[in-house]
Amino acid sequence: MIRDFIKLVAYSFFTVCILSCSNQQGEQISGTDTQSSQNEVTQTSLIVLGTVQDAGSPHIACKKDCCKDLFSEPDKQRKVVALGVVDPVNGKKYLFDATPDITEQARHLKELEPANIKETPDAIFLTHAHIGHYTGLMYLGKEAMNSDRLPVYAMPLMKRFLEDNGPWSQLVSNQNIVIQEMSDGTQLDITSNVKITPFFVPHRDEYSETVGFIIEGPEKKVLFIPDIDKWERWDRDIIVEISKVDYAFIDATFYDGEEVNKRDISEIPHPFVIESMSLFRDLSRTEKNKIYFIHLNHTNPLLNPLSEQSKLVVESGFNIAETGDIFTL
Repeated sequence: MIRDFIKLVAYSFFTVCILSCSNQQGEQISGTDTQSSQNEVTQTSLIVLGTVQDAGSPHIACKKDCCKDLFSEPDKQRKVVALGVVDPVNGKKYLFDATPDITEQARHLKELEPANIKETPDAIFLTHAHIGHYTGLMYLGKEAMNSDRLPVYAMPLMKRFLEDNGPWSQLVSNQNIVIQEMSDGTQLDITSNVKITPFFVPHRDEYSETVGFIIEGPEKKVLFIPDIDKWERWDRDIIVEISKVDYAFIDATFYDGEEVNKRDISEIPHPFVIESMSLFRDLSRTEKNKIYFIHLNHTNPLLNPLSEQSKLVVESGFNIAETGDIFTL
């Protein structure tokens, strides 16, 4: 409890520092519309439901200091990466990626939009077929919730993977889920207040393609890229893409190469946080303040808001996504 309180105070201090600052040209620094996770959301909003890489934290079989205490004292904030969108005007709520933490994440969304009687989201949007991003679908099957025709949006290869491989195919045959196929760059108007556009990104595509999303509300746009290979491998300019949105949640799996140790970096070519900060170093403070690092490996020091690395990120004008953050769209 004491450790959690210290973490909260420290993160709040750094956030206040950033929100109260402006650059030399007087640009205003936009902040998050933070609300308690127990409060009802009254405007179309995006909610951070998790920030940790696929395998979670603590990480299975981890013997490092980063996980040692968490096995006996779990940090409730450490959920696998997912975003939620709530549209209270239309009584709808949506989940982006189905993680192993879907049970608590779905409940979180329900608490924010109590007028919606459904316990599950009104639809789920999938980025790709890596374990932290789709395996939560298993809780929709007959051994668990036994959901009824819940729409799941997926790209063509992802759709085929779910339809052709058990146990996911059973969700389809039992009509627990109904897969809606998405197309690269094609906008989906899912409510009068929410538009979703998937787009391809380069990543390890063993079973499916990988996409990010543009999530657009009545007034603001969000870029969501939890997984991508090095920025230079993408056929788009990430700086240009950030300029088009109000918030950018981007892959920050590893802070630097020291976390990788002896592993072959070609097998896990995520952009290091230090590489991203270097790439974005000449952006205005307003542009930097759009950026939220997310999808943090269990070894990533940014999971600890008291770490020197976390302090450097915040002092440099960037943000570290936190479970429970709410952004009005």
